Amino acid sequence: MNTRHACLVAGFSVATLVAAGCSSDDSSTDNENTAETPPASLTTTDPMPTPFPGMSGDAFGLPSEGSDDDNAFTYDEAAVPVGSTFDVESEEEGGRTTIRLRVMGLQPDRDFGAHVHTRTCGPNPSDSGPHYQNEVDPAANPESPSTDPAYANPQNEIWLDFTTDAQGNAEASTTVDWEFRDDEANSVVLHSEHTMTEPGEAGQAGDRLACIDEDF
Repeated sequence: MNTRHACLVAGFSVATLVAAGCSSDDSSTDNENTAETPPASLTTTDPMPTPFPGMSGDAFGLPSEGSDDDNAFTYDEAAVPVGSTFDVESEEEGGRTTIRLRVMGLQPDRDFGAHVHTRTCGPNPSDSGPHYQNEVDPAANPESPSTDPAYANPQNEIWLDFTTDAQGNAEASTTVDWEFRDDEANSVVLHSEHTMTEPGEAGQAGDRLACIDEDF
């Protein structure tokens, strides 16, 4: 089981000190309020995106914010806002693979395509490479990805299409009768529409909106 979960709760408090000064003259009273400045260690900005309040999961950031081996980039902030979150779970057992995807805070009430891709995420949407295929289409190449429904289909690839609700949340899952080859499946890519199935366009789902690194 490979589960990515992150939950960030941020906060600090500022203490207010009240000093009252009294003179021997009852006709005058001075009240002075002072605020203590929090230490610099509490005000340091985290370079990685903060999930939206009330949301659990890893947060999407901009490609320029990537700083470790597990990146989650948005290439379209209207569809996948910075700070929207996701969880990806994968399980391989008995020659079968189950993938579950949960997203939170995306653009509400719209369709998305989602697939497992071969390479890790990068600053450019195309960096994640083509779809992972259990049986690779011999006619496909990096410049011309597979669009043959004999290979580009939800039994030979991992398709996780979903439609967000009014809050921008959704879940999707799929189970296939095979397991990933080592080091050949490395990301989940969100696309701009549900996946097409007709010859010549099978597997296509529009622009790449976001990418999640995932070590399957």
